[in-house]
Amino acid sequence: MSAVHEPEELDGPHEGPIKTPKQLILTVLFAFLVPIFGIVLLVMFVTADKRPAAGSGAMTPEAIAERIRPVGVVEIKDASDVASMKTGEQVFGAQCTACHATGALGAPKLGDVAAWGPRIKSGFDALLHSALAGKGQMPPQGGGDFSDFEIARAVVYMADKAGGTFPEPALPAAAASAAAATTTAAAAPATPAPATPAPAAAPRAEATTTVAAATNATTNSGPPALYNQVCSACHATGVAGAPKVGDKAAWTPRAGQGVDALTASAIKGKGAMPPKGGSSASDAEIKGVVAYMVSASK
Repeated sequence: MSAVHEPEELDGPHEGPIKTPKQLILTVLFAFLVPIFGIVLLVMFVTADKRPAAGSGAMTPEAIAERIRPVGVVEIKDASDVASMKTGEQVFGAQCTACHATGALGAPKLGDVAAWGPRIKSGFDALLHSALAGKGQMPPQGGGDFSDFEIARAVVYMADKAGGTFPEPALPAAAASAAAATTTAAAAPATPAPATPAPAAAPRAEATTTVAAATNATTNSGPPALYNQVCSACHATGVAGAPKVGDKAAWTPRAGQGVDALTASAIKGKGAMPPKGGSSASDAEIKGVVAYMVSASK
């Protein structure tokens, strides 16, 4: 007869995979690190398309300064300070070049003797009045924010480039008085001050304040200031092939290119439009105007 074997004990103690304190510590450590590592990888994957590409220049000091620059600038102009006033050429470059450098909206091109001839014959006063009050498609002051004296300088600059012989406009009364007082004070010999000097009336300085509102984002109050000053000359009327704001059919194929591509075209210039529309605006301001026009034309 064969021997009978007793069944093995099945309910005895079992050994787990963790046998030593070192293994326990490593298990606890990895239980924390592995989920954290997985979360970091997931975040990097989700935000990959929003991070600047390597070599894009997004982290250069210039790019960082552009992103953190103030959203508004206040410029104070003292009418008695001649040095702070723009020359005719500077006003032309900042405001008039958009139309007068290309002939857009029927504007006489700078240096076009034939186009400027009849206008020069009408006289300086007539030209200045048209520039200040606006004429045809040109808004008052060309949509800019300069003093009458600065606009007069720009008129003389453009007219004289086309054969005119207009003299430089006279200084405003406040500036002329201040300049004369400075000259007199410099020429007068020094005299002892009286014991009890009478208080002199300070000359009144007229100041104009120009607030350049941020245009990197469209506000609910209306279009960006840059659009009203520069872009509306063509995009509000559709001249020179510019798509009118609000014309969905004209803007739909352009909007398909994306705001960034349209901004790049506006910065470089395209067709009859000079770079940045002839303005000296920043790239961020140009992008804000492009975004406004695309949004208003959907």
